[in-house]
Amino acid sequence: MKRPQTITIAGAGLVGSLLAVYLARRGYDVTIYEKRPDMRREQTGAGRSINLALANRGILPLEQVGLMPQVRETLIPMKGRMLHDENGQLTLVPYGQRPHEVIYSVSRAGLNCLLMSAAEATGRVRIFFGQAVEQVDFKRRTLLVRELSGAEREEPFELLLGADGAGSPVRRAMDTWHDTPSTEEKLFHSYKELHIPGTAQGDFRMEREALHIWPRGDFMMIGLPNPDGSFTMTLFAPDEGPVSFAALHDPASFDEFFRRNFADALALIPDAAELYFRNPTGFLGTVHCPNWRVGDAAALIGDAAHAIVPFHGQGMNCGFEDCHDLNALLDEHHDDWSAVLPAYEALRKPNAEAIALMAQENYVEMRATVRDPKFQLKKAVGFELEKRYPEQFIPRYSMVMFHHMPYREALSRGERNEEILDRLCADIDSPTQMDWALAAQLLQATRT
Repeated sequence: MKRPQTITIAGAGLVGSLLAVYLARRGYDVTIYEKRPDMRREQTGAGRSINLALANRGILPLEQVGLMPQVRETLIPMKGRMLHDENGQLTLVPYGQRPHEVIYSVSRAGLNCLLMSAAEATGRVRIFFGQAVEQVDFKRRTLLVRELSGAEREEPFELLLGADGAGSPVRRAMDTWHDTPSTEEKLFHSYKELHIPGTAQGDFRMEREALHIWPRGDFMMIGLPNPDGSFTMTLFAPDEGPVSFAALHDPASFDEFFRRNFADALALIPDAAELYFRNPTGFLGTVHCPNWRVGDAAALIGDAAHAIVPFHGQGMNCGFEDCHDLNALLDEHHDDWSAVLPAYEALRKPNAEAIALMAQENYVEMRATVRDPKFQLKKAVGFELEKRYPEQFIPRYSMVMFHHMPYREALSRGERNEEILDRLCADIDSPTQMDWALAAQLLQATRT
């Protein structure tokens, strides 16, 4: 494929905007169609998004395009999970054992605005707001674009990159092109946002540098800090059943449920019931997409290709890593898109499938397993193994959040880790009882 003069992106969200920055820096002119109004100029609705956790995989691309100094000013470090039990007792479980092993709370809207402005500042990116890509004709290389007024028009494209989210119309157009369509796996759990305000002085009412979790078995609530001293609170629960969103049908049922399960948080949320019933309930699911491209005409990126549940904090980070790896492949193949696109799909698709599985598994860990003393023992032993044998043992969470190894490698190494920890922790109650000779033997066996 000859080098396109203009690249078209569907979606000016986080990934689409970062991708535009990368492409503009390579000398491409970029046109973006975004269905929403410009959030920098119009107020967006509340309660429709989960706060984001920025980790190493997302930081590297932001550093590469020179935006990390601006982003860093907006971040709040989170050193670990602050567990809240039913009696309000607190336990901090660190994410890692090194000072740099933290993740960062970041505003989705604030980061998106920064990325859109950075893209436009290149002078090579035009964003058309309130204009949604509805249909794609890959043979003719044309788009059907619908404006907020309902008016439709056809637009040509040379190369289309679909960054239009989990419900991607570009992906659905690709489904009609390929024999095997994508699928959307619903979790049958959903989420709803609440809000703990800061004090009148802008201080935090809970520990600032932690991701707060109220694990309750089949459901949980989390809280992420915001720069203004507030916390974005998110309740995750089943859709149906005796303890579910369906069961919270009026202020009385809500109040009884929250007083029983989240009394310490409820005391910090003004007008909690009113806020609960006003905010929408959000969908949780995983996109499984067998085909990420149509020849050299179009490809998917970010959630459009691999939307996942948010329980490993990797949706944005994985999408940013897509951009980083696509840019590296453009370097490797000298901007020959006919070589880049199949290489990109082959590289990223297995890793997206791996993080999708780990994100689902992490939901069980966050809402249930984290309370188990055996889990806490394994975590302590895992930290000690990493300290003694840093080349041979890295906890899976650390591999995902603090390293840049492929997700599929983190998944496979994590499975081996779990077998080792099961063996080492089977008959002990404390790390002081560890059989370190056996540990060395088991780790050596993984190298042969």
